[in-house]
Amino acid sequence: MSAAPIVMWGHSRSASTAFERMMIERGDVTVLHEPFLAVTEEEELHLPGGVTVRSERELLVRLAELAPVFVKEVLDYEYPHLFGHPEDLAGIVHTFIVRDPRPTIASHYAIKPAVTCEEIGYERLFLLFELAWKATGRRPLVIRTEDLVREPARVVEAFCEYTGLPFLPHALTWSAGDRPEWERTRRWHLDTSGSAGFEERRNTYRDTVDNHPALRAFYDHHLPFYQRLVEQA
Repeated sequence: MSAAPIVMWGHSRSASTAFERMMIERGDVTVLHEPFLAVTEEEELHLPGGVTVRSERELLVRLAELAPVFVKEVLDYEYPHLFGHPEDLAGIVHTFIVRDPRPTIASHYAIKPAVTCEEIGYERLFLLFELAWKATGRRPLVIRTEDLVREPARVVEAFCEYTGLPFLPHALTWSAGDRPEWERTRRWHLDTSGSAGFEERRNTYRDTVDNHPALRAFYDHHLPFYQRLVEQA
């Protein structure tokens, strides 16, 4: 089993929370929900074991002490220490998850109409991918959401092989319901709360990249970064 922290970096609406739910179902790793976002938005973050951290740098140090640990994180925002000190990425097993930006942008906007172009996240995700590859000397694993919902066993098995975790088929399904880990950001995770496994959801939205100029601009900006990431999947 991996002794290094395992992090899944994603953009919002990528199904990374469903992947996190699967990791919780495993029961053999500590699972942290968006700790970089939490420590950025709040003055302090409480980790398992009663440990309190107040900065990205301190969080990076503490992650190694929690191993085996899986972190699910979003790149809606830039984390200054993380991007300013890429050498600190060296001790992490990096994985990435990406979803087609067309439904992703519509879904993000439906939840947060004030979303900015930067917060869509693909550009920042690609930058971090390059930084992590350079820092570790190992190409990070990239998972496409569409592959995950179509062939969950194959994709999760590949994830386990990359990260050094045993493949546990029973964790591919779980009981639907809310989780205490999601309390702070609950409105973002309603689809996962209602799921019992990796499911393809075809939600419809009033505003899309096809009828909303701002969303189309978001799409045009981020599509090249999405394509570069998909080339590595």
